[in-house]
Amino acid sequence: MSKIEFPAGFHWGAATASYQIEGGWKADGKGESVWDRFSHTDGKVQHGHTGDVACDHYNRFREDVALMKELNLTSYRFSLGWPRIQPLGKGAVNQKGLDFYSSLVDELLAADIRPFVTLYHWDLPQALEDDGGWPERDLAGRFSDYAEIVGHALGDRVKHWMIFNEPKVFTVMGYLIGNHAPGRQDRGDFLRATHTVNRATGRAFAALKSIDESFEVSSAFNMSPCDPQTDSAEDAAATKRWDGFVNRWFIEPALLGRYPDIFPSGFPAEDMGIEDGDFEEMKAPLDFVGINLYNRSIVKAAHDGNLDAMDAGPGRDGPHTDFGWEVWPDALHDQIMSVTRDYDAPIIEITENGCAYGEAPDAEGVVSDSRRIDFYRGYLKAVARAIKAGANVRGYHAWSLMDNFEWAEGYGQRFGLVWCDFETLERTPKASARWYAEVAANNGFEE
Repeated sequence: MSKIEFPAGFHWGAATASYQIEGGWKADGKGESVWDRFSHTDGKVQHGHTGDVACDHYNRFREDVALMKELNLTSYRFSLGWPRIQPLGKGAVNQKGLDFYSSLVDELLAADIRPFVTLYHWDLPQALEDDGGWPERDLAGRFSDYAEIVGHALGDRVKHWMIFNEPKVFTVMGYLIGNHAPGRQDRGDFLRATHTVNRATGRAFAALKSIDESFEVSSAFNMSPCDPQTDSAEDAAATKRWDGFVNRWFIEPALLGRYPDIFPSGFPAEDMGIEDGDFEEMKAPLDFVGINLYNRSIVKAAHDGNLDAMDAGPGRDGPHTDFGWEVWPDALHDQIMSVTRDYDAPIIEITENGCAYGEAPDAEGVVSDSRRIDFYRGYLKAVARAIKAGANVRGYHAWSLMDNFEWAEGYGQRFGLVWCDFETLERTPKASARWYAEVAANNGFEE
């Protein structure tokens, strides 16, 4: 057998998000988030689940860092809860919230694990949503103020930053479809929210760089290679527009200071609330590109008033996870190569990639999740192929470190390398965790 090897210094990591694992939803002065409000609203989350306790990482973070060390991780991508740091999203800072993240960073550094910090993973302070949320222009300034607070507090030890996690998802799901917090369904709100987020990216990037020019700053963009459903010219045109939205709507404003052309009826500048100077404000010469990938997109032309004459769904040809998502490793290879070609071979970090499978501990307490091992083996081989083809990929972060609160799905989908018993909160590394630990230790694996 041949060995799949990765470059020296490659980062082997796992990812989490504040609301999904921390719990402590009212602890030590934390403010209410939109997900606190949404999950406490009847009918919004499966089985009435909330993140009130989640994995109790707020109280067990030292145990969790020790677990990361045991799994040979060299990078941990986690997010900060904005309302834990600034309860109202503006004004006074909650020092106890900052102290929690400072202690987490110290614990990671003591374990020789890179702290890879995401400023925003969907838990907007509810007070800011009450003021209008992401569709409101002034939220870009509030967010850059928050970025500056965090940069000053943690920047002596944290050097790698993500601004947003999956801006497409929280704007689409939160303001257009409404199945995620804050649960709004308005096309105008959605379009304005995307523009505020892009302005906030530029402003937060500048705020962090003003603190330390050596900071490496980007965002985690959820991406999906796009294929037409048929060979028709209509489907080909729809596929190009969908690619412009799903893969470029948030990265090209930062890198190029413009939006991709996806609207057959004309660019909706007025609906988006664009003002003079906004395109310059959006610009941010990102130091790397973070890619989150779970699916490829199969696209067809739409004629029913759908978002600008395009309709997209996930692939259906490969095997499926317990969440119904297609397993298609070539999707990750293809997206890496697309980013490499289109943006002058940037440094790339795979900031999320993973799968939901429900295998539980057996009588001996062993979680034999061989399907997850097969998943990671396939996708890591795809990353290795992309590196061999010239892509500059320097890290991979499995989603997720542990089973957690999966948004509108509650606790029904398990993505973790580590099993979490949500009654006892006991952590049990799955077989996949042991396999991944060996991969990290050896910087590769036998094919």
